[in-house]
Amino acid sequence: MDIPGVQSSWLKPAASSKVLLAVFAHPDDETFGPGGTLARYAADGVDVHYACATRGEVGTVDAALMQGHATVGDLRWAELEAAVRLLGLTGVHWLGYRDSGMPGSEDNRHADALVQADHPVLVGRVVAVIRALRPQVIVTFDPCGGYGHPDHVSIHYATKRAFALAGDASQYPEQVAQGLEPFAPQKLYYTAFPKGFLKVAVTVLRLLGRDPAKFGRNQDINLAEIATWEQQVTTRIDMSRYLDLKQKAGECHKSQSGPSGMFGWMPSPIRRRVLGAETFTRAEPPITGHAKLETDLFA
Repeated sequence: MDIPGVQSSWLKPAASSKVLLAVFAHPDDETFGPGGTLARYAADGVDVHYACATRGEVGTVDAALMQGHATVGDLRWAELEAAVRLLGLTGVHWLGYRDSGMPGSEDNRHADALVQADHPVLVGRVVAVIRALRPQVIVTFDPCGGYGHPDHVSIHYATKRAFALAGDASQYPEQVAQGLEPFAPQKLYYTAFPKGFLKVAVTVLRLLGRDPAKFGRNQDINLAEIATWEQQVTTRIDMSRYLDLKQKAGECHKSQSGPSGMFGWMPSPIRRRVLGAETFTRAEPPITGHAKLETDLFA
């Protein structure tokens, strides 16, 4: 299936009436974020797709990992395809943009950078993916982009807008003329990190002698600050059976996580206790009152 403005890799035939679409910015966002949830629904027979805005061209990569790859983007896309095959995804779709890097960097000014994208065009590409795949459920970043990365914030707002427009035939009529019928998804979720977990993570990192303000491969994630941000958790997905699979998928992203994997810094007993579920904020339809936590994205 060709999607206008989008480059797709189909990993297996679509086989379900249930479809889940994750929309994020970089290779590894799908795994380091809701990877366990994506794996759980894929194992349950849902067609799970990942729309990735960029190829992750920016960032520090060990020279040894570049063997066989012409560019950092090629390396990271190969890592992505390996990871999503492990997670069981049906397809991965590149929206055609370039990694923007962190705020203030030279990469922000690249003509193809996601942060330089014409917003209606970016939204239109997400709309095209929604109309082509027809997902009932969409997952993306929260308004802060997880930890403030400009690409994360950009794709959040584009996905939120696309969710609202995809079912309206008057929006992007050229897509309708190309055979992409309007389709309105039912539910929109943002990834959420419970503050209790983040506070534990900050404490553990300090006990291990690591600075929680300089977390991640490029030391550009300030966990201490993020732990103070407020975010409502409405939905908790038990993915404990898929935690090991998520870790294996994370290890495919060697250029970003390092040889110890993305959970290597955390002692195993704590990892098992606090990472057996992934949490989300249901944005559409909004939660009202004091409803108990959801346990199924498709409920």
